[in-house]
Amino acid sequence: MDIIFHGQSGVQIVVGDKSLIIDPFLSGNPLATVKPEDVRADYVLLTHAHGDHILDAEPISKANKAPVVSIVELATYMSWKGVDTIGMNLGGTVDLGFAKAKLVPAFHSSGIVDEKNQNILYAGMPAGFIIRAEGKTIFHAGDTCLYGDMKMLGELESFDLALLPIGDHFTMDPDDALIAAEWLRARQVVPIHYNTFPPIRQDADAFARRLEEKGIRGRVLAPGERMTL
Repeated sequence: MDIIFHGQSGVQIVVGDKSLIIDPFLSGNPLATVKPEDVRADYVLLTHAHGDHILDAEPISKANKAPVVSIVELATYMSWKGVDTIGMNLGGTVDLGFAKAKLVPAFHSSGIVDEKNQNILYAGMPAGFIIRAEGKTIFHAGDTCLYGDMKMLGELESFDLALLPIGDHFTMDPDDALIAAEWLRARQVVPIHYNTFPPIRQDADAFARRLEEKGIRGRVLAPGERMTL
């Protein structure tokens, strides 16, 4: 299994000749190394409705005939864009054939901003994903603050990899992400959701060193970089 970091919270999980992409934000991302039309994926998973997570979901979904998987309200919105969707809710799991995806809570906000009409469309609860494939378990936290149920997830699951936001301002900062990593008991942690814009500038290498001091393997991936799990 390969993990490709596309910048911000965009992560692609490749299992053999199949793959899923989570929160694709490429065309509006100054750090992205690929364009939406370069992506080949079988499913598009969305944690919540903010633009830096859903911007390229529609073109990638349509080009690949890849269903969008998300909380049901966001899935309904995406279906209005003419894409195939799989709507689900917190606690539910969908079988994608080569992987299973479970939706779990994140503490954040989720809405689609209509600047022209000065309206915000409710888009369901924000979430994270637990992905299981090839005997591995991956946690993508989505956008979230630190919350106590991460400790419960660490007790219930055996995470091979946790993808945790560290950017601060809109999500956890590195201090809280370090606590989250300890609670989740993940064997390896990759930071996400940082450095794309000035308010979320962080030193990811310093965060990785702090993880190592806690006995947790920290891995920093540059946008476009791939790792094998």
